[in-house]
Amino acid sequence: MLAFLPLSGKYSFHGKPDRLVTALLDEQSFFTPDQVARFVVTEDSTVQLIDLRTPGEFKAFSIPGSINLPYGDLLSSDLESYLNRGVRNIFYANGDYQANYAFVIAKGLGFDNSYVMKGGLNSWYEVVMNSEFRGEKITARENALFETRTKARKMFTEINSMPDGLKSKYSEAREIERKKLDGGCE
Repeated sequence: MLAFLPLSGKYSFHGKPDRLVTALLDEQSFFTPDQVARFVVTEDSTVQLIDLRTPGEFKAFSIPGSINLPYGDLLSSDLESYLNRGVRNIFYANGDYQANYAFVIAKGLGFDNSYVMKGGLNSWYEVVMNSEFRGEKITARENALFETRTKARKMFTEINSMPDGLKSKYSEAREIERKKLDGGCE
């Protein structure tokens, strides 16, 4: 895959293919939907969620706080304007394929702070959106996990049910905030 990437003169691969494959197979390169839900609920500023789906899919719904970098535009975009070296960049799409490819590309280009949300939005829906309490007893850990999922589901639902104009204003405000944190805006 790496041999056929159409990279411009601005980018060159730093990683060796065997190291990139090893990184892709390392469980520490992934975050679970539950971990991402916790980042969303706590509005963790050390994390940048990157939605690789098309702009239309992103506009229809996305995980709160995400930015859109369509997978098809990954190599033609100025990655420096999307990937922040000071935070953990977490890629996601509907499943794992595009996010895994984006991860390998980002790592190969020297963005060592890149990760993947395991299972993508399919797992997000299964774990977070469809979570429900079952049983008579619940441990403190299970309760905390369920509460985080419930809060993340509520945030997801509220933000994605906003009218398009309001949702785009919210996204613009988040993008300005992100750029200020990156030092790119005054």
